[in-house]
Amino acid sequence: MSSGLRLLKILSILGRYRIDDLMPEPYKGSAKARALKAALLPFKRSLPQGMTRGEGLRKALEELGPIFIKFGQLLSTRPDLVPADLASELNKLQDNVPPFDSKICQKRIEDALGSEVSELFASFDTKPLASASIAQVHAATLLTGEDVVVKVVRPNIEKVIQEDVTLMAWLAKLLSFVLEDGKRLRPVEVVDEYRQTIFDELDLLKEAANASQLKRNFTPPDKLYVPEVYWDYCRRNVMVMERIYGVPVTDMKSLKDRGTNIKYLAETGVEIFFTQVFEHNFFHADMHPGNVLVSLVNPQRPQYIALDMAIMGSLSRQDQFYLARNMLAIFRRDYRQVAELHVLSGWVPKDTSIGAFESAIRTVCEPIFEKPIKDISCGDALISLFQTARRFDMPVQPQLVLLQKTLVNIEGLGRQLYPELDLWATAHPFLERWLKQRFHPMTLFKELKRQSPEWMEKFPEIPPLVFDTISKVKDLAEIAPEIKDGQKAIQQYAKNSKVRKRRRVIAALAFTFAGISAWPLLSNWPSEALVLAVIGVAALLLS
Repeated sequence: MSSGLRLLKILSILGRYRIDDLMPEPYKGSAKARALKAALLPFKRSLPQGMTRGEGLRKALEELGPIFIKFGQLLSTRPDLVPADLASELNKLQDNVPPFDSKICQKRIEDALGSEVSELFASFDTKPLASASIAQVHAATLLTGEDVVVKVVRPNIEKVIQEDVTLMAWLAKLLSFVLEDGKRLRPVEVVDEYRQTIFDELDLLKEAANASQLKRNFTPPDKLYVPEVYWDYCRRNVMVMERIYGVPVTDMKSLKDRGTNIKYLAETGVEIFFTQVFEHNFFHADMHPGNVLVSLVNPQRPQYIALDMAIMGSLSRQDQFYLARNMLAIFRRDYRQVAELHVLSGWVPKDTSIGAFESAIRTVCEPIFEKPIKDISCGDALISLFQTARRFDMPVQPQLVLLQKTLVNIEGLGRQLYPELDLWATAHPFLERWLKQRFHPMTLFKELKRQSPEWMEKFPEIPPLVFDTISKVKDLAEIAPEIKDGQKAIQQYAKNSKVRKRRRVIAALAFTFAGISAWPLLSNWPSEALVLAVIGVAALLLS
């Protein structure tokens, strides 16, 4: 399909589901909004009775195809940009796509790995286990007997993605033009972020590396198991991993039938999240229920299984520190400290009014804390905090958005498993312990060891810098008496409130003229130049 026809199809679907009605109320009557409505008018239809705007958006994205479905999934993780009702509906988007031909799949595997499928695997199931917009997965057995899954990127998907993302960028620019609030909503930046995310998902070597790192972080895997990567069978468009058998984390019937300790499972999920964020600084940023299984080998100590490591996140040491302190301060209701931490971290401009920011945070958070502690959502509190901060010109922090999204997923999953889950009871002691460990002498010693090679490399540069600094201090010391005398004369001049305006003007001119005249000669006669200026001012003051 040509780009023109594809664009026409997109506009017809947007019009049929009346997507222009999603525009915020203040802008619906603007001239630009009326122009957009006019453009979509030929395609408009009446929505079925009872269909919400969120359902209309979800169905439009499903009809537009897998790339737009992926985009909707990304938007569902951005509560800072998308209203809650839309985000909730977008969460329902399923990435179930008809599989591509198994012969094409085998050909891609053979081209990537350089051998026939029959020579690579003892068995290969031509019927896929799962099929999504980017890749599909097949079961197989290695010649050495291990059960594995083979993930294969769809053919020609790069071209399809590039064409659709180009059209998305065009629509985003149109939206920026139509919405007077387009700068704050940043549709162009959102599409750019999506472009980067989806092209990253095309590189299966990156996902394999993420899986290996995550597996190493959770060794021994008593709480989280990550499948083994078989690197000899991995290429950019093909990845082979250990096949894992488990129960979907949302299959409550199977979990209960096996006598699973649900409370332990829910609390372990929270602990895994905070361990990834603060101890490992490498967290799975796409932990929706479809990417999480549960191993029931030991139902009283169930083990999580992580799948699909394409999207991972990390924080700077500074962000880790300020985030931990922010979360503690929020739950202590120390809003002053929350405001100060945002300024210190650079998340909001340095000239932000601490008092005004503190008041805004208090207004948002106080209603939350009127609930019982077990009913307070850390994810919702964090979202509210960041939304408030953006009113004070806080720029989007991609690493914090990923973390916020992951926390919301984990908390929602935990409370789905165990409604009585008190996330704060698990998070609070963990954060307190982490902050103490950060300043423990052994932690500081390890940091010293980590930085020491760089310091040793720079050490030879230190002596020349020291001698150069001493020389400059000596030069300043020589002119210090003159500067001090000048300061005293100026102070005396300031105290004399009865000196006439004419003399003040003349004194200022004399002082300025002396400085300008002496400036080119300061390197040779600094004392004389300053003395000349001081004498000029003093003479006028005494006259």
